[in-house]
Amino acid sequence: MEKAEKAETAVNEGEHQVCDEGDRVWSGSWVAERLGVELVGDDPLTGLLGLALRRNPKRAHLLVSNVLGKHVPQSPSVVYGYGVELGRRVRELLGAEEAGRAVVLGYAETATGLGHSVADGLGLAPYLHSTRRPVAGVAAAGGFEEAHSHATSHLLLPEDPALLGGDGPLVLVDDEFSTGNTVLNTVRDLHARYPRRRYVVVALVDMRSAADAGRLADFAEEIGARVDLVTAARGTVRLPEGVLEKGQELVAGYESESAAPSWSLAQFPAPPDSGVAIAADQEADALGARGTARTAPTAPHQDDSRIDLHWPAGLPDGGRHGFTPAHRELLEDALPAMAARIAEALPHHARRVHILGFEELMYAPLRLARELERATDLEVRYSTTTRSPVLAVDDPGYAIRTRLAFPAHDDPADGPGERYAYNVAGAGFDAVVAVVDSAGDTPALHAPDGLLARLAAHTPRVLLAVIPSYAPERPSMLPEPLRGPAFSSYAPEEVGWLLQDLSDVTLEAPTEEREEAIQSGGAHYAESLPVEYQPSEQYQELFHAALEDSAARIAQAVGVVTETVLAERSPRPVLVSLARAGTPVGILMRRWAQHRHGLDLPHYAVSIVRGRGIDTNALRWLARHHDPRDVVFVDGWTGKGAITRELAQALEEFEKSDGITGFDPEIAVLADPGSCVRTYGTREDFLIPSACLNSTVSGLISRTVLRADLVGPDDFHGAKFYRELTGTDVSVAFLDAVSARFPEVADAACAQAKELLATDRSPTWEGWAAVERISEEYAIHDVNLVKPGVGETTRVMLRRVPWKILARAGAGSDLDHVRLLAEQRGVPVEEVDALPYTCVGLIHPKYTRGATGADGKAVSV
Repeated sequence: MEKAEKAETAVNEGEHQVCDEGDRVWSGSWVAERLGVELVGDDPLTGLLGLALRRNPKRAHLLVSNVLGKHVPQSPSVVYGYGVELGRRVRELLGAEEAGRAVVLGYAETATGLGHSVADGLGLAPYLHSTRRPVAGVAAAGGFEEAHSHATSHLLLPEDPALLGGDGPLVLVDDEFSTGNTVLNTVRDLHARYPRRRYVVVALVDMRSAADAGRLADFAEEIGARVDLVTAARGTVRLPEGVLEKGQELVAGYESESAAPSWSLAQFPAPPDSGVAIAADQEADALGARGTARTAPTAPHQDDSRIDLHWPAGLPDGGRHGFTPAHRELLEDALPAMAARIAEALPHHARRVHILGFEELMYAPLRLARELERATDLEVRYSTTTRSPVLAVDDPGYAIRTRLAFPAHDDPADGPGERYAYNVAGAGFDAVVAVVDSAGDTPALHAPDGLLARLAAHTPRVLLAVIPSYAPERPSMLPEPLRGPAFSSYAPEEVGWLLQDLSDVTLEAPTEEREEAIQSGGAHYAESLPVEYQPSEQYQELFHAALEDSAARIAQAVGVVTETVLAERSPRPVLVSLARAGTPVGILMRRWAQHRHGLDLPHYAVSIVRGRGIDTNALRWLARHHDPRDVVFVDGWTGKGAITRELAQALEEFEKSDGITGFDPEIAVLADPGSCVRTYGTREDFLIPSACLNSTVSGLISRTVLRADLVGPDDFHGAKFYRELTGTDVSVAFLDAVSARFPEVADAACAQAKELLATDRSPTWEGWAAVERISEEYAIHDVNLVKPGVGETTRVMLRRVPWKILARAGAGSDLDHVRLLAEQRGVPVEEVDALPYTCVGLIHPKYTRGATGADGKAVSV
């Protein structure tokens, strides 16, 4: 215990006593002499860092930390002490109040343990680290690239996405700050999703050039946030011209020499009682690039022995999905007993013990090693395995003396490959305790060429401690989208419906009865369905005539809105139609993208209900399967813009409740007569034939239904499939008629889209203003009863109790079907001058009849 306390004191007092006694040569001298690399800066720098050569085409040298616990075995008290001390400095910088609102983010894989230690020093900050291991069912809350790394892509997978959603300081922790690119990429991504006022960057060493230092300051000014930097030491690496090529030549030369089985590790004493032979094919990996082989053990590989740590239930194995102060308390209480179990399992003669962590699993092994060091008289060292390929050279002036190579054993997402343990072979350890999470406890770990066998060739005793991989509590599993022909008359690839099938439930009520129930507050319009309108022969003739007249006009609008989306929103958008009016438009946009650009875009339909919002379970499904930033919501047309506002409000509430960001509330529509959106095919109010009918032009799908007794908290909203109307279905005929006109309008559509992209398309909301004016002028006093535009007016006639129709004076054939419906229902049509829409439908403002449903009972909530 005295030894561990002394090591921590050295860290806290800045003594930087990080080298084992007897180490006198700087472990960067070998690279410095051969490549002309210079390490200049603060006095402690060479004690903190050595140099090695990367097996990486992007960068020649590797800064090897002596206090990180990754490549170089080190006292766990030193490793932990550096992180804790940096955290204390951050707390002093922020002050108690701001520190209490901070979140710490560490980088995979090298800084996962360092970041966790910084969070401990900071005090009550929750911790999260990036990961390169995707986890099924956990949606990414962000991601970024680390350009120079061996494995570049980072994911952020918090169990609670709200962890990143606060506005307190974000503390970003990496082992070294070399160019600043990784931090800039991270902050750029996260600030776009979760903007905040302050960031603190923490690193063991700041090795940026003056130019790179200036970039961080410029970036902070650009985003309007404060960015502070806290490090243990500062300096820079001076690289001569051609260093990358020269480094690659050195690596190639020494790796070709290392194939000869005649080298040793004179620096390291052979472990006592060694009894395991070094197989011929293991020597080159286990040894450095110079010398003669040490005495080889002779006994066969021993079986590994497991240590049951009794890891506390519910305690995460690290910060991959978040680690809270409550988790920290649970760990602190359990550490003494777990370290005691390790001590009991060690050989009685063991004096020098190594705790070997596993890639991103750095913090838990570090804390176990530190507790073992504090509680016993053992000489304990700690390091972890890594993905990073580095040349090993057996020279006191080189940081990576030995390399053990073994196959990956955690079924990584990027496929099989080599993994490494550096400076463990030949270090004279009496025992090595490998600590892995259960995802890494696979047959590959125990295979003849696996990590445990490699370790057993270099130490008398190998023990294994397995920590349960933390599985975030997953929300109930949502079903896959419904598709035709089982649900809808559309082809299965045209659209996936994020809905539940309520076809067997009686939901229809007579229109008049629904109207009173809705207006009296006795029911919401989404809790029942209108009886499907059955068009007369004359009305069907009007539909087909209208389709013939307007197909090219619609096709051009489809082209314009699709080209706008591809240019402005995403090169490979995920189309999400608002069911059901948006669905035919979404399919047409998908067909245009395929026809014009050869794109096969995913397309879904989701429910949105005025006054109730969008289906949040559908959003969760989309977030798990696609990047929310690629999602483009699609609707048929805008009226006064109520759904546009509904969507924006619903997405804002969803971000707050779920912490999932990236969904853009901007709707793409075929027609925007109300001037409510920026992304549209036209702003003219003309007849879109799909508005003339109900389900028979929308894949035989009903309006969506949201009723508490049918739709639970973990369900999609519902809808019905009217299979019985197949004989009158024109859904596919409508799509085909419009798609057939794509070739003739393609050039005009692309030219019009190009013009629109160069103009100011900001919404004026003139439609909403007109609706408010009409509502007051006609003494309705409820904008929800005013339905502007040809499409909305048609809906009034088919699904509500209309009072009167306002038609723009001189409106032509676009209103033929409206006039026919008005005649059939006895609704007056009033011509109005200077109407901003072609027509406006007014729902009866004071409709009062006894409201009964189809079953004779009151329609109620």
